Amino acid sequence: MKKYLTAKSFTLTIATAIVILFSLVGCSSDTGQKLDQRNWELTWSDEFDGTSGMLPDAKKWTYDIGNGGWGNQELQYYTNRPENVSLDGVGNLVITAKNESLGGSAFTSARVKTQGLYTQAYGRFEARIKSPYGPGIWPAFWMLGANIDTTPWPQCGEIDIMEIKGNQPSIVYGTLHGPGYSGGNAITDFYALMNNRFDKDFHIFAVEWDADKIDFFVDGYLYQRLTKSTVSAEGEWVFNQPFYMIMNIAVGGTFVGFPTVDTSFPQKMTIDYVRVYKLAE
Repeated sequence: MKKYLTAKSFTLTIATAIVILFSLVGCSSDTGQKLDQRNWELTWSDEFDGTSGMLPDAKKWTYDIGNGGWGNQELQYYTNRPENVSLDGVGNLVITAKNESLGGSAFTSARVKTQGLYTQAYGRFEARIKSPYGPGIWPAFWMLGANIDTTPWPQCGEIDIMEIKGNQPSIVYGTLHGPGYSGGNAITDFYALMNNRFDKDFHIFAVEWDADKIDFFVDGYLYQRLTKSTVSAEGEWVFNQPFYMIMNIAVGGTFVGFPTVDTSFPQKMTIDYVRVYKLAE
């Protein structure tokens, strides 16, 4: 499975992002204000309870394994070893990127997914995560269309709930990819923290998705709404089928650039929980 080119490579500085965020918060826009009142019913979750060092529940998670750049010139070798992905014994899953050679790659990491185990069309998908940081570090919580084996990317669709450039740890991107709007032409926006960073504490990243729109949230704040009509102006709306979830740390790649002498290892993405809801009947 490939993680292809993702959100547009913005060159915004943290200061620029904060200025833009002030303008968003200060104006009367749809963002963050027109929230739908919905009655959600939990359909799937993992709270990551278990003994320290255990792999995540095999009934809920499987893995992408290997290297080859994953369509983005990434540098890591993905494994299913406890050194790269395991429970911490206090209710979290930890994905760890390490500076070590394996299979011809200079780094190792992990990419877990629910493909073949759980998919859902529409609903609320959320995770509480503390991100890693540093140049060349690329954590993500995202989804792909379950039909990817027969309908290749980008026709299958991709929903990036959370992507962070490790050298900009105060900014998170939410993005859609599909036919006509993929790679560098993806439909994307960002949310910036003021006087804080996503690697300093846990934050809740979520989308609420129905037949006509996808809303992107950070800590309950709606920062982007992408409607079917907006997306259809760029290409085909393909978000009308089940998707599966993915979490990973990539090292290097076209979206984030590459590690530098300022990048420390190991880097850890700590996930408190992942929860999926549907609208109650």
